[in-house]
Amino acid sequence: MDAVVGESQITYDARGLVEVDDTVLGVAVVKDGKATIDASELTTRKINLEIRSLVYEQGIEDVTILNPGGKHSLGVGVLTRCKMTFEGSLGYFALGVIDGPEVTVNGRVGWSACENMMSGVVVINGNAGSLTGAAIRGGDLVIKGRVGARTGIDQKGGTIIITGAAGSNTGFMMQRGRQLILGDVGPHLGDSMYDGIIYVAGKVKSLGADCVPGEMTDEDLEFVTRKMGLYDLGTPPELQKFVCGKMLYNYDNLEPHERKLVL
Repeated sequence: MDAVVGESQITYDARGLVEVDDTVLGVAVVKDGKATIDASELTTRKINLEIRSLVYEQGIEDVTILNPGGKHSLGVGVLTRCKMTFEGSLGYFALGVIDGPEVTVNGRVGWSACENMMSGVVVINGNAGSLTGAAIRGGDLVIKGRVGARTGIDQKGGTIIITGAAGSNTGFMMQRGRQLILGDVGPHLGDSMYDGIIYVAGKVKSLGADCVPGEMTDEDLEFVTRKMGLYDLGTPPELQKFVCGKMLYNYDNLEPHERKLVL
């Protein structure tokens, strides 16, 4: 099956729309231990193959990707320490399942950026779509802009920092980790969260099931101050703290009228 994507014609495996050709083109320019890839004429797979070849096989620790063009699934599955810089916006599912890289995106990202991120640092200098940081397990994810709905859904660790506003159901089913939101938050914050902490500087439209206000401690202030300092975000503003009320821990044992009160 032949298909045209952008200006490039590529061949797909009809069973799953997988690009069959796994040849590394070797188009990166390497100088002084740093590599630059012009992605304007490359497919998603060719870009990712180029990155992996540089990082894993050639030992390059600093890679810049020019003209990513909003392509989906870029920079995924990089499981080693390195530095990656994307000069431009990325599409859906960017930087998923990474473990160790330090990444800067000078542009926006679409849905589900940094899904299942294990460790490392990702700084997005722009807005992000819904489901950002889904099931993140570690590392720091910093969005210097706004985010869509369900940021940090099923979060299992790590820290998500948002300098702008966040959409509905932020922190849905959060299990661990922390979120710091410096703007306003939409409805159902922390809905059905089991653990973790959410700090909010702006207004909260409504809380989700079993998300309750908590008391700020010296430890909380130290954590927030340290994280904001790391990413040049200034002095911490006055914050609200939200945690799990633990009413849902024993949901199956509640009487019907008690379940209605919880939900």
